[in-house]
Amino acid sequence: QVQLVESGGGSVQVGGSLKLSCVASGYAFSMYSVGWFRQAPGKEREGVASMSRSRDIGYTDSVKGRFTISRDNAKKSLFLEMDSLKPEDTAMYYCAAKVSNEVALSRYEYAIWGQGTQVTVSS
Repeated sequence: QVQLVESGGGSVQVGGSLKLSCVASGYAFSMYSVGWFRQAPGKEREGVASMSRSRDIGYTDSVKGRFTISRDNAKKSLFLEMDSLKPEDTAMYYCAAKVSNEVALSRYEYAIWGQGTQVTVSS
């Protein structure tokens, strides 16, 4: 089973960019579908982007055209490039992994989670 560690969060002004990384330890990272989620204070954790083992991709509507998910299986890494950031993107961001080969933005589909990295967008 993999373990996940996120990094790359920080504070940025409206319109800025950040790139989040998630490094996996353990075996067979390439056999997992992966996703990025976020949770703002007082809100439920929501799916942001997902990539299956087959590299199918899905995004939640609010980030389409601004966020890009990618993975490098050789480096056991998952990335989320975030452009044109808005204050409403402020949240704790988590990477997650699951065994089944499908895109999924529901948190209930994922069994493996990182500890999160904070993203703050200020105007």
